[in-house]
Amino acid sequence: MKSIGRIISILFLLSSVNACASEKSNSRRTPWDKWYFAFTTPKALPAQVTLLKLLDVDGYASTYRTIDQPQGISVGKWSERNSAGNTQFNKAERLPQIMMFCWDSIIDKKIYQSTLFFTHDAWVKMISPYPDVLEPGKNAYRQTMLIGLAPEGKVRVWLRQYGHSDIPLNDTKITTVSGKDLDMCKGVTKSDFSYGYDEDILGFIKNKKYPYGSW
Repeated sequence: MKSIGRIISILFLLSSVNACASEKSNSRRTPWDKWYFAFTTPKALPAQVTLLKLLDVDGYASTYRTIDQPQGISVGKWSERNSAGNTQFNKAERLPQIMMFCWDSIIDKKIYQSTLFFTHDAWVKMISPYPDVLEPGKNAYRQTMLIGLAPEGKVRVWLRQYGHSDIPLNDTKITTVSGKDLDMCKGVTKSDFSYGYDEDILGFIKNKKYPYGSW
């Protein structure tokens, strides 16, 4: 698993060099200028995303160090319509190919490194129109991606379809590592795991069994 992470890290590096050396072109036409990604967590089980790298379908890599953070209200299982943080800084122009990010699980007191490998199915869903519920007669697009971060390092991913349930991207391959298997995320953290839990976390998990739901 660690060797795979290193290969991906090298791929991101080479893609960044290529991006600096050549003019970007969008080989896959999209009906929107930008798409967005947002993170969500279960209620009172917080996480913090610290670093994210994105490789798009044209082979260009982007690095995000200022990331809008997770917010969520799901209890026991993910909601059909998940709340999420803002997307002010979480945006890209081209369809995603690989996303790798580092995140601190406050409840697990661990650093996780997760990698998402997107498929043609995700791209089709992102560029296919559906009827706009706010403006009848117009088209809307699933251009906001939701990424759920839960205890045990579990990650889920959906596309938001306004007026409907979130659309799960079940074909997206997700790998998550921690501890000695970290490479890009080794030492990358904004959390002090030596402290105990905040009062709101303690109150929520009282008399509940870890991992506090089915994620």
